[in-house]
Amino acid sequence: MGLANQMPWHLSADLKRFKQLTMGYPILMGRKTFESIARPLPGRTNIIVSRNPAYRPEGCIVVGTVEAAISHACQLADEVFVIGGSTLYEATLPIADTLYITQINRDFNGDTFFPDFDWNRWSEIAREDVVDDPKVNFTYSFLKLQKNS
Repeated sequence: MGLANQMPWHLSADLKRFKQLTMGYPILMGRKTFESIARPLPGRTNIIVSRNPAYRPEGCIVVGTVEAAISHACQLADEVFVIGGSTLYEATLPIADTLYITQINRDFNGDTFFPDFDWNRWSEIAREDVVDDPKVNFTYSFLKLQKNS
């Protein structure tokens, strides 16, 4: 999912989908994820989880715990998006009810990964396979998964 704090691929369609999904909603991220983006994402409340109380990037809300981030975000909207990194994904996956996943059908080198999870506990409710993107030499799919009750 990441290599040296960067995405190992560039998919314009994925970035467009990310923007459409998250626009107007709170987004939660760790400090390293924010620093890889290097600026607050416009049109969204940017909430950063950092243990450093002096860390205060302009245009963002900084909290010290995942619980504080979720509490703050849930006061703002019914839907909250966790956008990375792996530690934050791992902490929030047990309480997530929907996953939006871009499944890349190619192996990439990485040093950061989305946590393993039990696919049997989730139902695929939407899928878009992209097989003809002329900008890349691999296929990929956009998935929406709903947690089984």
